Amino acid sequence: MRESQGPAPGYAFDNDSAHSDELHRCLTDAYDPMTFARLAESGVTTGWRCLDVGTGSGSVARWLAERVAPNGEVMATDVKPHHIQEGPCLTVVEHDVVTDPLPEAAFDLVVARLVLQHLPERLTVLDKLVRALKPGGWLHIEEFDASYEPPLLTPDEKSARLYTAFLDAKRAVMRAGGGDPHWGRHAPAAMRAAGLVDIDPRPRIELRTAGSPGLRMQLNHTYHLRDGLLAAGLTEVQLADVRALMRDPSFCAASSVVYSVHGRRPRAGEAEDGLRPLPEDAR
Repeated sequence: MRESQGPAPGYAFDNDSAHSDELHRCLTDAYDPMTFARLAESGVTTGWRCLDVGTGSGSVARWLAERVAPNGEVMATDVKPHHIQEGPCLTVVEHDVVTDPLPEAAFDLVVARLVLQHLPERLTVLDKLVRALKPGGWLHIEEFDASYEPPLLTPDEKSARLYTAFLDAKRAVMRAGGGDPHWGRHAPAAMRAAGLVDIDPRPRIELRTAGSPGLRMQLNHTYHLRDGLLAAGLTEVQLADVRALMRDPSFCAASSVVYSVHGRRPRAGEAEDGLRPLPEDAR
């Protein structure tokens, strides 16, 4: 694997940011229980070889390492993985999934949580992840569709408009880097078009309230993405006001939809479902 400099192309969040640790805590608190339950459904067990792409805090990779022990292997990759400790059955690799190679037909399970929507080359990367699977191996993808995450209770209409303006600016920041904040809804079709079978999408929506992991994550974004949000048209006053709003116990909002999707690479002799042109709205 080559040495990679800087965050992956299009990725808005830098692991070296002062706000990165809190972001990872929010993601872990909000989504690890769902992710772990879904991964357990794949049957991952001792002896499996797994790949965790864009591992972030490494919480998913560590959970997998416990499942595949004592004779399995988990490779956790990230462009800046230096804060993640290796351990039994866990190897950490600096790797850019866009430009660096992956071994083919090597893994029983590949996990990409909240990675592909940030990458302009997401479909090329998806094909690379599919090729990295052993025949019969599972690809697990989780992605947001941020087209739906409305405020539900706010102190007044002005506050509702402010929160909506913040969400609009955040989506603009992602798009400026080539990301697609709505891509979660397209992940199942893209996985089928990449040749996977047994596609199993599970959508989830939750309530964001003051102090909840999902709203803490939104609050973190006002700091982590500050420069981009200002470039997208928000002001420092608006950022301060939306931070105060998200700390207000009377405020609540719906989360974006998170899609948790399994797909399996066909075994030799199995009919491949999905080797067809990708639908235009999934490109």
